[in-house]
Amino acid sequence: MLTGEIRSQIDAIWNAFWSGGIANPLEVIEQITYLLFTRRLDDAQMLEEAKSKILGQALRNPIYPSGKDPKGRSYDDLRWSRFKNFAPAEMHQVVGEHVFPFLRSMGGDGSTYSHHMKDARFTIPTASLLARVVDLLDHVPMEDRDTKGDIYEYMLGKIAAAGQNGQFRTPRHIIQLMVELTAPTPNDVICDPASGTCGFLVAAGEYLRERHADLLNSHSDREHFHNGMFHGYDFDNTMLRIGSMNMALHGVDNPDIRYKDSLAQDHAGDEEKYSLILANPPFAGSLDYENTAKDLLSIVKTKKTELLFLALFLRLLKPGGRSAVIVPDGVLFGSSKAHKELRRMIVEDQKLDGVISLPSGAFKPYAGVSTAILLFTKTNSGGTDNVWFYDMQADGWSLDDKRQPLLDSTKLGPCPTHAMSEADHIKNNLPDALARWQQRDGSEHERPRTAQSFCVSKADIAAQSYDLSINRYKEVAHEAVEHEPPLEIIAKLKYLDAEIQAGMVELEAMLK
Repeated sequence: MLTGEIRSQIDAIWNAFWSGGIANPLEVIEQITYLLFTRRLDDAQMLEEAKSKILGQALRNPIYPSGKDPKGRSYDDLRWSRFKNFAPAEMHQVVGEHVFPFLRSMGGDGSTYSHHMKDARFTIPTASLLARVVDLLDHVPMEDRDTKGDIYEYMLGKIAAAGQNGQFRTPRHIIQLMVELTAPTPNDVICDPASGTCGFLVAAGEYLRERHADLLNSHSDREHFHNGMFHGYDFDNTMLRIGSMNMALHGVDNPDIRYKDSLAQDHAGDEEKYSLILANPPFAGSLDYENTAKDLLSIVKTKKTELLFLALFLRLLKPGGRSAVIVPDGVLFGSSKAHKELRRMIVEDQKLDGVISLPSGAFKPYAGVSTAILLFTKTNSGGTDNVWFYDMQADGWSLDDKRQPLLDSTKLGPCPTHAMSEADHIKNNLPDALARWQQRDGSEHERPRTAQSFCVSKADIAAQSYDLSINRYKEVAHEAVEHEPPLEIIAKLKYLDAEIQAGMVELEAMLK
């Protein structure tokens, strides 16, 4: 949890950029990412130097070599701990003319982060702005992993708050719910084929650290966590840099975050590679057949991106692999042949576990479209008996464009730290959805279709052309009304009629 002081420091950095002439929030976070990466490199080298001194050995694989760079500047001057003390004009020259060329050319630590720095651009326009930002960043505590991660998440939140590039951010509490629903394990291989800022991968990593405290004690588990567990694709290089840094600051050493147009490239190398997919892919409408991967069209012939992404997930998952993905409501009830066929495949050939209908304002202010979370397991042999449905009415935040929290922070998200009352549940359904999901093979079968959650048999779904919209199956509860006996009702009507007749006689008499 960030303190008010740290938030104020981040706000000051942000305001410095804005007053210094950089108003695009994506450019701000990109420049901050470069500077944080530079600071991280220096910290890594200082750690290695300390080890070398203690062990009395030569420095192995130094990030900053000895000697001078191609422009004649000492590599030592390119380190954060050195240039942060330079005069503003010299600092601006060193960073622009030496540090950034070094970032672009370095093999670095061989990590995915250095790979994404190859086209790094330095756009901070003035020496005074750079000096102020470096000074502010230098005072932000970056030693603790949780603090580092929270700081970067807070910065990423500012992209969304500025009203730009919100398509790259799924609300954090929705991400956390999806991670809790799928319960990642230390053996999982996790993928987000539309990774953006890597929010799903970060949340999965944090879940594993919290629920499997001894995860990093085993050498094999630690190697898998840092080098083989996390995979993300995106076709926006800025997002790749930001997502990679987000993973780095959350303590994942070398995730596989790489450039890939998920719908336009062959997936032969990734077929049946992943055991868990978490995603909120962009649904841009239609694609040209010419730009669509043939292996996806072999699953479902369509130009609709939302259907192609689902086909992609089926392609990437290994048998037994599970998925939690966000889809627009049209996927649930679309009447085209491709819509029906894809739903039939998920229900009949795989195992559809659950459908959570999200509130229509969950993605405001960027999109008002209604969405749902699909939860399914790849089996290639069926397995759907009953599908669990949940009608989420509230997620803890206002459903208008402002999206303000409706409860104290201790009662937000899927795992609140304080007990929830019935009044709290009305404002935040996430904990209830998670609790009922865990009972989907038990007591949830007994709940009526008038309830907020219930189960529907595969036979009923097949009879409805595999329609997966909750309103197709939800029933409206009718309150029992006690009626008076018919003779009493007739007697009252006669009495009222007599009263009306008497009133008419009196009125006629008055008019005469």
